[in-house]
Amino acid sequence: MLGYIWQYVYSSFLRYWLKWLIRQATGKCELQRICSGYKPGATRTEKTEYSLRSSKNKVLRGALETSKDKLEQCVDQIMKEKNVKHQKDPLFKESLHICLLQITGYSSLYVSVEDLRKEVFSSENAEHEAMLLKLWDLLMPTVKLESRITKQWGDIGFQGDDPKTDFRGMGMLGLINLVFFSENYTKEARQVLSHANHPKLGYSYAIVGINLTEMAYSLLKSGALKPHFYNTVQGTPELRHFHQLYCYLAYEFDKFWVAEEPESIMQFNQYREKFHNIVKTHLQDPDVCLTLTVSSKN
Repeated sequence: MLGYIWQYVYSSFLRYWLKWLIRQATGKCELQRICSGYKPGATRTEKTEYSLRSSKNKVLRGALETSKDKLEQCVDQIMKEKNVKHQKDPLFKESLHICLLQITGYSSLYVSVEDLRKEVFSSENAEHEAMLLKLWDLLMPTVKLESRITKQWGDIGFQGDDPKTDFRGMGMLGLINLVFFSENYTKEARQVLSHANHPKLGYSYAIVGINLTEMAYSLLKSGALKPHFYNTVQGTPELRHFHQLYCYLAYEFDKFWVAEEPESIMQFNQYREKFHNIVKTHLQDPDVCLTLTVSSKN
């Protein structure tokens, strides 16, 4: 209870006066101090985001919802509001612009990811079908698929004769992630598939992949991935950056699973949660970079 009272008093009264006193002493507004006091990355961008969100100034709060094409104009407005002179602080404008690209880009990325998640796989859609067949060819280049509906799909970890039923939860997002990993990290994807087909330590490659897509999606939605993207993308995070994060999760989960040597696939949820907690712990590090360290084709 006391914590809530203190937070209210600080955010409503003390913070304003503290900022005013520091500005009088340093000659710089809070945003200037953040941009000059921290290196590019998560700490700087998250502090900038908090400063803007906590501001009583409508221009500053509105910056968080500004479209990409109007960000430069928005930065100019902020500099005018805070009386920041470019001649006195020549690095501020570019630093704040990068922070805003990351902040607003994260929100836009979530919208794009959500759109793919809501896109239902359709057998009537030629592009959907082509992508599914491409996944097979990438993972099983020496084995011909006998027909579109076949038990062979089980060889790459689908549950039934027709994979479309397995994409219900994550929609096209699940398939696109699987294909992205297989296309850009073909050697690693095939290696993971071979582990998944192990007679004792095996698991359903495609189903687990879709499950890891759900993990990535949930982390994105909660905001937990902000430190990762703010550290790894010096600009606007895009869909390919989300797909690359999935590749990291797929590759690292396989290493984790093999090292743990579960007694049965029935323990999947237990080990999945353990891996999830490891990832969330990594994301507490302000310097976190969840990047696959092997070389991709692109």
